[in-house]
Amino acid sequence: MTEMTDQTARLPAAVQEFVLRWGDMGNQWGVNRSVAQIQALLYLSDHPLTAEDIADQLGLARSNVSNSIRELITWKLVRRVPVLGDRRDHYEAEADLWQILTRIAQGRKEREVDPAVAAIHRALKAADADPTLSKVARARLDEMQAFLSTLDTWFSQMLTVPPSTLMRLIKLGSRVVNLLNLGRRGAA
Repeated sequence: MTEMTDQTARLPAAVQEFVLRWGDMGNQWGVNRSVAQIQALLYLSDHPLTAEDIADQLGLARSNVSNSIRELITWKLVRRVPVLGDRRDHYEAEADLWQILTRIAQGRKEREVDPAVAAIHRALKAADADPTLSKVARARLDEMQAFLSTLDTWFSQMLTVPPSTLMRLIKLGSRVVNLLNLGRRGAA
């Protein structure tokens, strides 16, 4: 567990619960627990916090907070903001849920989908030069390339869809599948 101490007792119970659960969820997604907890604390904060405030409230080492903030700034989930009369750096989280989702999705695409697309491209080049490659292996590489290409295209398209349109699409839920199936029945 992260270095949570009695300092967290100053946090309201709902904030503490959200910070802990967000940290767990981030950890399951491959994000450092402290990074996720800091983003959660800043997201719920009604004013910008200093790194010292964050370290105190979460019971984390100051160096851990500094490194985590740098990562969050890289993801554009946290930004440095000036506070009149205070020379220290203050931080606030992106509060727009669609911006958060978009930035996380973009980051995951860059870190996971793009390298997979590049890897399958390299594998197919090697396959072109290898006469000993079986037909089954070649067919599966082609199938994987088609799948990754479709996934890459879909990711890129979804990142450009306006949030209001995405929300309408999400609310449609399984009705979208039913519409697609209706089109298939008509073609049969």
